[in-house]
Amino acid sequence: MASKATSIKLFSFSTPQMRAFHLTWMAFFVCFFAWFACAPLMPVIKGEFGLTPAQIANINIAAVAITIIVRLVIGPLCDRYGPRKAYTGLLLLGAIPVLGVAAAQTYESFLFFRLLIGAVGASFVITQYHTSVMFAPNVVGTANAAAAGWGNAGGGVVQSTMPMIMAAMVMLGVSETMGWRAALVVPGVLMLVMAYVYYRYTQDCPDGNYADLRAAGIELEGGKKGGWSSFKLAAVNYRVWLLFVTYGACFGVEIFIHNIAAIYYVDTFKLTLPQAGLAAGSFGLLALFARALGGYVSDKAAARGSLNSRVTLLFAMMIGEGIGLMFFAKADSVTLAVIAMLVFGLFTHMACGATYALVPFVDKRALGGVAGIIGAGGNVGAVAAGFLLKGIGNTQQTLWILGMFVAVSALCALAARFSESTVKENAIAGAAA
Repeated sequence: MASKATSIKLFSFSTPQMRAFHLTWMAFFVCFFAWFACAPLMPVIKGEFGLTPAQIANINIAAVAITIIVRLVIGPLCDRYGPRKAYTGLLLLGAIPVLGVAAAQTYESFLFFRLLIGAVGASFVITQYHTSVMFAPNVVGTANAAAAGWGNAGGGVVQSTMPMIMAAMVMLGVSETMGWRAALVVPGVLMLVMAYVYYRYTQDCPDGNYADLRAAGIELEGGKKGGWSSFKLAAVNYRVWLLFVTYGACFGVEIFIHNIAAIYYVDTFKLTLPQAGLAAGSFGLLALFARALGGYVSDKAAARGSLNSRVTLLFAMMIGEGIGLMFFAKADSVTLAVIAMLVFGLFTHMACGATYALVPFVDKRALGGVAGIIGAGGNVGAVAAGFLLKGIGNTQQTLWILGMFVAVSALCALAARFSESTVKENAIAGAAA
């Protein structure tokens, strides 16, 4: 029987654990790139379709709404069919609306495809699931956070890259109307390529693929039956719902910022589209190290203290995020806004990493269900933020209110503390690893 990896050998592709690690963050990067490819082009798309502020708000809400449902479903599907097949299927199906949005001719058709594109956001759950089954407790927080963080960086790269791709299309003689459409074809093609690579070079867990293992009568650790049973086990665990709230307050804010940052900098500080793309992109690029840092610090805190040290760390990160977000809302110059965004962004990404450093310990019998429900919380937070912005109609005021909500929701992290028996059980497992 193969075992979970107890270390992360970054420059190795020789083991199934490290192949899963690298390919899962690469797949997530492609999905995140595709998910938010429209956002930095919205100032141009807004002009072409003559969009009102309410219509833009609807588009931002649509971008994250369907992800809630798909994230709830995809975790149990991982338990049932394995992360390899789940990721391949999501990449193939998700590429369809990504390519379709480039052909949109009206606000309604654009909104429809933008809604469907949101499904690729469920890739995050598969990423966290796959690294959780491949790595041992002593490094699982770091593995989860690094894979998710590097994948999340696609949201930063896309902010600066898509305007450049569009500009390159225009320089080649394509009209601006066709330029943004041609640019949006790029992420769709990348998803199709990644689907083949993921299916060809990964396996579900250290011992092999779930279908083969079940056929051989080998019992699996997470979600023994998979599907609905995994979801039910997770749904009755109160810690799942507490972390659902905390993740809504950190990842929900993160994807809300991805959706509104470029147009916020253009409208509020009168930046050009490339300038706004660079400013907004700096927030997403924090994911290259900040989410991984959150998971790493969580692992170290647990090694020096206990499982509940991870909980305390998450609480502190969320307090920092809330305060930083309120400062961002009050920034009256582009320099102060970027500085405040980077500060609260650091805490936001670290809080995301610290949340999923806790996920593998909530209920090992239903890893997919736990990962799916908590992941869906992120999108519930983003949708709620979108409706808040639509209702208030003022971005700065919305950001201030969100900052207060984040600070208050940090209390949910403290309420998720584990019992002494669970803490001791984890300490024994960590020592064995």
